[in-house]
Formats: sequence, structure tokens, C-alpha cells
Amino acid sequence: MSNGRLPELTTTLFRLVLGLLFTLHGASSLFGAFGGARGTGRAVEFAAWPGWWAALIQFVGGLLVVAGLGTRVAALICSGSMAYAYFVVHQPMSLLPLNNGGELAAMFCWSFLLIAVLGPGAWSLDALLFGRKADARSTS
Repeated sequence: MSNGRLPELTTTLFRLVLGLLFTLHGASSLFGAFGGARGTGRAVEFAAWPGWWAALIQFVGGLLVVAGLGTRVAALICSGSMAYAYFVVHQPMSLLPLNNGGELAAMFCWSFLLIAVLGPGAWSLDALLFGRKADARSTS
């Protein structure tokens, strides 16, 4: 593999891992899987604000980011939901993420913002469906 392809591979792997982690986080709250919502073993109550809606964004947005389909929009929505989580849930307790338990929300927020800016990369459904020209425009 040439050094020219290494950034593309790294970005793709970052997008895949980030999307998968976010999807699993949403699945735990939506379906009670993987220990359930906040380790309770249960799902969040259907349509309860904001928990169920946040879990839906996590699950669907994470899947879209993994697939690289509508990646920029999905990543921007995921980033915004984590910014909301940080400022509404965590920040009122304390300013710093280390003190308010908001490290995960902050990391997801900034990571999805990075994906929204960088785009899905060549190894994505967006690139496959819309061709290399659309991907080249998004990286310049």
C-alpha cells in the first residue's frame, strides 16, 4: 500500500469504528441489548424525550455512517445530538467533561464533526452510488 492511500484507509477505518460504536450505543437504549440503557438491561421507553429520540439518532445515524450513505448529513446530525447531550445533560453539572461525565458525548460530537467535514471517503456507498467525481469534489 502506498503512503498516498494511507490517509484514505485511516479515515475509512475511523468512520467505520465510530459509526459502529455509535450504533451499538443506540441499540443498547432502543432494544435493551448489550446491557440496556445505562446498564439497566432494559430499553428506553418508546418515544420518551429525549432518551428514545437520542437512541434513534445513534442507531440510525451510526448505521448510515458505517455504510457511508448520506454520511455528511448523518454525521452532522449525530454531532449535533452529542452537542445537545453535552450542553443540556452534562455541562450544567460542571464545566469540564472530566468532572461532569461528558467525555463520551464530547468525543462523539467532535469525531462526527470531523467525519462531516472530511466526508465518507472512497470506500463508502456514497462514493459507489455517486461515483468518484462526487467524492473528489467533497475532498477539495
